[in-house]
Amino acid sequence: MFELSLQCPQERVQAVADALEELDAQSVSVEDADALTDAEQALFGEPGMVPAQIGWQQSHVRALFSSENLAREAASCLIVQAFFVDCHLKGIAAVPQQDWVRLTQEQFVPVAISPGFWIVPTWHAPPPEAQRVIRLDPGLAFGTGTHPTTAMCLRWIAASKRPLGRVLDYGCGSGILAIAAAMHGASAVDALDLDPAALESAGHNAQANGTDIRCGTPELASGQYQTVLANILATPLKVLAPLLCSRVAPGGHLVLAGILERQASEMAQAYAPHARLEVSDSLDGWVLMTASC
Repeated sequence: MFELSLQCPQERVQAVADALEELDAQSVSVEDADALTDAEQALFGEPGMVPAQIGWQQSHVRALFSSENLAREAASCLIVQAFFVDCHLKGIAAVPQQDWVRLTQEQFVPVAISPGFWIVPTWHAPPPEAQRVIRLDPGLAFGTGTHPTTAMCLRWIAASKRPLGRVLDYGCGSGILAIAAAMHGASAVDALDLDPAALESAGHNAQANGTDIRCGTPELASGQYQTVLANILATPLKVLAPLLCSRVAPGGHLVLAGILERQASEMAQAYAPHARLEVSDSLDGWVLMTASC
């Protein structure tokens, strides 16, 4: 593989990226040309909100080609295009072969949630001290047990003194919370998500762990639940406040994550008409908020 590197102003990036794909690039990536410097700019936005800025002033564009000849031909074609004005070729370099599966797997290691309760990737052996184990293949879905929001939800499930009863996992990702709930005595578990990849991952992981979980889109939810879990993001959590609270049975629990510490107050206000939401755990700048209904 060979990498063609270019630098482009914001208004030229899309045209250059489109042209690279037409020229048989196997992949095209774009990053801030000032990354890892004091001039680096963060671009982010939550679902339903348009980011304040949609691109960087200068972008580093990288395109991968299967051969050096293809990379050089692409460069020759680009430099004569009118849209390439103000863009610059940075070079062509060979890319070392990598075992990407192995590199990805090395990022995920067994994680202890509480004494005896572990999350263990399918390619690792459980440690001797693990008494209760979730075997996990995260795939493309969020939820490996390593992120603070997931870890706090798992800690809450493991520490719950009351029966979990019927459980709703709204935005289930890999299914890790739904599986944990099933392992900790839930009478029934519905794991819901809008993302087909998440539902596929959750179903696979539930089967691998021998847990009986219903996976589906949000329309699958029915009636009320003794425990409602939602580990997503602050903005959709606020929008979903009436819906999530309506799904909590009297005497049940609402457990929310994906909330930064600085967002806790506004989250409590958003839920005030429906439930008294309080911070019950915090980890690395994130909080877990719960309510008893």
